[in-house]
Amino acid sequence: MPIPVDVARARHDTPGCSGVVHLNNAGAALAPAPVLDAVIDHLQLEARLGGYEAAAAAAPKVDAVYESIARLIGCRPHEVAVVENATRAWDMAFYAMRFGPGDRILTSRAEYASNVIAFLQVARRTGAHIEVVDDDEHGQLSVKDLERRLDDDVKLVAVTHVPTQSGLVNPAAEIGRLTRAAGVPFLLDACQSVGQLPVNVQEIGCDMLSATGRKFLRGPRGTGFLYVSGRLVETMEPPFLDLHAATWTDAQTYDIRPDARRFENWETNYAAKIGLGVAVDYALDWGIEAIEERVTALATRLRHQLGQLPGLTVQDRGRRLCGIVTFTVDGVPAVDVHRRLAAAGINTSVSAVTSARYDLGARNLPAVVRASVHYYNTDEEIDTLCATLSSRRT
Repeated sequence: MPIPVDVARARHDTPGCSGVVHLNNAGAALAPAPVLDAVIDHLQLEARLGGYEAAAAAAPKVDAVYESIARLIGCRPHEVAVVENATRAWDMAFYAMRFGPGDRILTSRAEYASNVIAFLQVARRTGAHIEVVDDDEHGQLSVKDLERRLDDDVKLVAVTHVPTQSGLVNPAAEIGRLTRAAGVPFLLDACQSVGQLPVNVQEIGCDMLSATGRKFLRGPRGTGFLYVSGRLVETMEPPFLDLHAATWTDAQTYDIRPDARRFENWETNYAAKIGLGVAVDYALDWGIEAIEERVTALATRLRHQLGQLPGLTVQDRGRRLCGIVTFTVDGVPAVDVHRRLAAAGINTSVSAVTSARYDLGARNLPAVVRASVHYYNTDEEIDTLCATLSSRRT
C-alpha cells in the first residue's frame, strides 16, 4: 500500500496554498518550492555566467531530466524528447506519421480540439479519413468498437487518456493490447493523466506519448515531453529539423539523430527544463500511487457533495474517474459560475464545446465548469467550493 500523502508538508512546500483555493490543477497546478528554486537558481546562473556558459555548467542536471522522465513513465532515456509543451510534443509525433488516400485514423469522442484540428488538416492534405470510435455504456471509448474497426487501412490510433472536459479515464491499456496485436501505431495524449495517475508506457503498450509539465506534474509552464518507442523512432522523420535534430554531413546531405531527441530543437529554456526534471523527481518522491489515491479520494468527495446541491449536475462520465470534476448549474452559464468562484478566491476553469465538439457537442453542453483537485488540496477547500456554490444560488 502507498504511504499516504503528508498534506501538511505538501502545503508547506506550496507557497500558493496560503493565498488561494486552487482547484484548477488540470489547467496549471501550483508549483512546489523546489521547482521554483530550481528555475530561479538557473536564471541567476545565466545572469552571472551567460546563457551558453550556464547551460554547460548545468549539463548534468539537464541530462538527469531524461533519466527522471524515463523512470516516471517506464521507458529508456533515449526514448524521451523534452519540448516546449504537450501540443508540440503531440504534433511532432503526429506530423511525423505518413498518410495517404484511404488511410484511416481512429480516435475517441473525448479528443481535444488541437488534436482534431491536426487530424482535419492532414486529412485535407492527404486524403486520409478520420473515424471516431463509439463510446461504450459508461461513456469511455468502446474497446469492442475499436476492435471491430481495426484493419490494414488503419495507420494510427490516437486517443486522449484523460480529456480536458471530464473526469473520464479512457482504457489505455486495453487499447494498447488491441493496437499491438494489429500492428497499428498508438499515440496517447497523456497531458491530463501524467502526474495524477500511474502511467507506464510498457504496461499501456503505446508507441508514442505526449505530456505537459504545467498540469499535474506541477512543473513550469512552457515544458512538455514526448515518448517515442525505440522500435518506431527511426521510421519517423520529424516535420522540421535543425542542427540539434540532425547533422549536416556535407553540402547536400544530413543525418537525423537516431534517438527521440530528433523531435527537439537546439534552442530551449534551460531553467524551465531543469525545473521540469525537479518536478518529476518531486512527484516520484511522493509516489505516484499515493498521489493517485489522494487525488481520487478528494475527487470522489467533491462529486458526492456537488451531487447534493439542488440545480447542479455533475457531468463526468466513465467507468474509471480521476481528479477532474465537471459540472453545470441550471440556468447559469459556466463562464458566470467560474467568475463568481474566482471572485471568492477559488480557482476553477471552463471547458467549452469548442475544445471538445465530439463529446460536449453530442451531449448538448455548451460548456462545463471544471474543478480539478490535487494532493495538496483539502477537504475544507472542497467544502468552501460547495458552500460558495450553494450560497450563490440562495
